[in-house]
Amino acid sequence: MTAGSNKSGILVMILAMFVLASMDAISKYLVAIYDVPQILWIRAVVFVAFAVAVARPRRLGTALVSARPVLQIVRSLILVVETATFIVAFRYLPLADVHAVAALAPLVATALAIPLLGERVGARRWTAVVLGFVGVLIIIRPGLGVFHWTALLPLLAAFFWGIYQVLVRMVSDGDGAATTTLYTALVAALVWGGVGLYLGQWQAPDAVGWSLLLLLGLMAALAHFLVIRALELAPASVLQPFGYTLMLWAVVMGYLVFDHFPDPLTLLGAAIVVASGLYALYRESERQDARPQP
Repeated sequence: MTAGSNKSGILVMILAMFVLASMDAISKYLVAIYDVPQILWIRAVVFVAFAVAVARPRRLGTALVSARPVLQIVRSLILVVETATFIVAFRYLPLADVHAVAALAPLVATALAIPLLGERVGARRWTAVVLGFVGVLIIIRPGLGVFHWTALLPLLAAFFWGIYQVLVRMVSDGDGAATTTLYTALVAALVWGGVGLYLGQWQAPDAVGWSLLLLLGLMAALAHFLVIRALELAPASVLQPFGYTLMLWAVVMGYLVFDHFPDPLTLLGAAIVVASGLYALYRESERQDARPQP
């Protein structure tokens, strides 16, 4: 990959993070009106249409064949729970606060890589993980009169997202992007079209509601496509730090759309979490560079 390709990949990744932040802003608006299962079912249906298009109808049967189907289903179910947890968190918390805690996810993935992938994590990366949790504690401030149980929602979502990232790495050894995308979309649509809608309460959307719900699904599909495209243009080690621009976009969206700006302690905690995550990514890239080349 060339330097120009890397720059293009970085720009595409930053655009993907902007789309994700915009999608989350729409989710925060919709969750105040509609039940979470209804929102996620419509989003999943649109995502299925996108996934089928990516897999191409003639090759749909091939895309459904997975080297590790059970793991694909488990991975997809974890993403279903993670997405629902995030959207519920948006109902109670500002966008930037949610993403400040959720930025812990790469550090969770680092910790989980030991039991799930058999990776070795050195003292420096463990230090980054611990500092990341310290940053989260600064954000949620338990015992200081600011903490509320809803602050645990993005922490729980970050934990699920960390597991999801590790499982993606596990299934990517045998399955391509089309297969993984298709399983993600189909499992989400089945869950929210079955159990989810049964538990939720359908509310007929008006014209604006339908527009936003469909736009939400399109943006989710677009963000997924942009991340895949970015990874085609540049290595993951180059792109990962720019995933943290999602936090910046969340602050901007929260201020412009909901007139909320994080307080100083939240910004401090977010800075610690992001810095810890970037250092862990740096140490991971050093470790990979040190491996003997085949």
